[in-house]
Amino acid sequence: MEEKAAVEAQTRFVGLDVHRRYATVAAVDSKLQVVLTARRIDFEDFDVWIRKHLRRTDVVTLEATSNAWHLYDKLVPLVASVTVANPMQIALIAKTLVKTDPRDALTLARLLATGILPSVWVPPVEVRELRALGGHRSRLIKQRTQARNRLRAVLFAHNLFPPAGEAFGLANRGWWEGLDLPASEKLRVRHDLRILDSLEPLIKEVEAELVRQSSLWAPGSIAQARRTMAVASPSRVGATSAQRWSKPAGWQLAATPTGRSCSNG
Repeated sequence: MEEKAAVEAQTRFVGLDVHRRYATVAAVDSKLQVVLTARRIDFEDFDVWIRKHLRRTDVVTLEATSNAWHLYDKLVPLVASVTVANPMQIALIAKTLVKTDPRDALTLARLLATGILPSVWVPPVEVRELRALGGHRSRLIKQRTQARNRLRAVLFAHNLFPPAGEAFGLANRGWWEGLDLPASEKLRVRHDLRILDSLEPLIKEVEAELVRQSSLWAPGSIAQARRTMAVASPSRVGATSAQRWSKPAGWQLAATPTGRSCSNG
């Protein structure tokens, strides 16, 4: 009991309120007494500051933001634990929280010390990489869809019907180039076709990398992989709705040693 009390006496509950170029830091003890007054730490000095001032017995929290995982990885080796907090739920608990107020860090520290800090799941590095690749692929697919829709709009506007086969495929390029269109419209069509040509190898490359990375996963991680593709990216955790990424028809991630795939559905 005495040893536990001694550890509790040494424990500091540290709150980090993360901004774009800096973080504010504050800490309390187990009795909610301030042991580190709120101070601003510019990210240029962040690595040096945490190594100099944080202790092995510290318990740290920060909100889920776009750079939360990067900071989380830096903090974990230096302290007892790191919790990533859900900013939306914190706002409900602490209604007076103002993003530019240095007391935000103190609020986080106190919520952590009292055991009522709402947290989010911290994905392992492999999940983050798959999630980032899924998001990147979604953006490429969106660009391809936009280019195709612009070309379809040209067809609709001029009541045109492409020959049989893939409308935007290489086999039909001669037909597109021979269309009797205004010069500016021909230029836009030509650019959109080039955009499609440039996107196709990029999409295939990212899909191949998704297959490669998924094949490295342990069998017990398949459920995590499915979850990965359904939850929000790090920049949106706790701040926006869930995000799903689409996959091409007939395509799935590589089979695992168990014979199951880790595709999204």
